This record gives sequence, structure tokens and C-alpha cells, in this order.
Amino acid sequence: MNIVLLEPEMPANTGNIGRTCVATGTKLHLIEPLGYKLNDKLIKRAGLDYWDKLNVTVYSDYKDFLNRNPGAKIYMATTKGLHVYSDVEYEPDCFLMFGKESAGIPEEILLENQEQCVRIPMWGDIRSLNLSNSVSIVLYEALRQNGFERMTMTGELHHLQWKE
Repeated sequence: MNIVLLEPEMPANTGNIGRTCVATGTKLHLIEPLGYKLNDKLIKRAGLDYWDKLNVTVYSDYKDFLNRNPGAKIYMATTKGLHVYSDVEYEPDCFLMFGKESAGIPEEILLENQEQCVRIPMWGDIRSLNLSNSVSIVLYEALRQNGFERMTMTGELHHLQWKE
């Protein structure tokens, strides 16, 4: 699985998303310009001590991303999408793209990819969810559909034992 952030602006969101990527074995793709430096302490703080375990690639712009990932199946999360994110069948190697916090993915890109635009349903007239939360929602649906491949499915208590 792959998460793509198009021109992300807030380092704390990217740090949280990076931590989620490490926890799920997901690659993170960052498309410049970024609203921060990659060594920003807010990224590190949000990502805790996981940032060095993150598989991350940075691209100079959207065209560079497309050129370096030819044939990529890209789903674009947007409040303007015509399809609900849970109604899509995600491939194990697909790319889930999210736009910058203040504006989302540009409409020109959305229009070129209309059938791959997905939406998270929301109540009322709220503008959008937090970027990090949106990534988690869509990513975990895609992972669920693919059987949570290679993920740990049970937990262990630290001091006690589960009853059998």
C-alpha cells in the first residue's frame, strides 16, 4: 500500500501519517512543495521514534511523481468525490492520494481522475476531516479489503494472560 501526500502543509499531520505508515508497512510519498522541512521537530514529535523506520520518497512535483510511478493505480481522497471510499476495491499496491490541508487536491487533477475520486461521508456541512484521520480511515479500509496482509492480528497483555 502507498500513501501520497500532495503538497502537505502541517508537519504534525505528516508525522502522524508517517507513524501510521510504519505501523501498517505502507510507503509514504511526499510531493513538494512541503509546508515544512523534513527535519522539522514537529514531524519527529508526532512520528515519535518511528520516523527512521519509515519508507518515504520525496518528489519535486506531481509530474515527477507520475513519471517515477508509471501505471500506478491512484485513488484520490476528496470531499468532492462521487464514490464512497468503502465502495471501491483497492489493489494491494495501489496509491491513496490526499491533498494539502488548506485546499485538497487541485480540481484539474480530480477531473482527470474522476472515477478514482473517493469521499469519506460526513454529517452536515462540515468542510473536511483532519488529514491524518482521513488517511487512517481510507488506508485501513484498503488494508482490510486485502486481508491485513502481514499485519499482527492479535495482541498480548503485558502482565496477565487472556482466558482461553
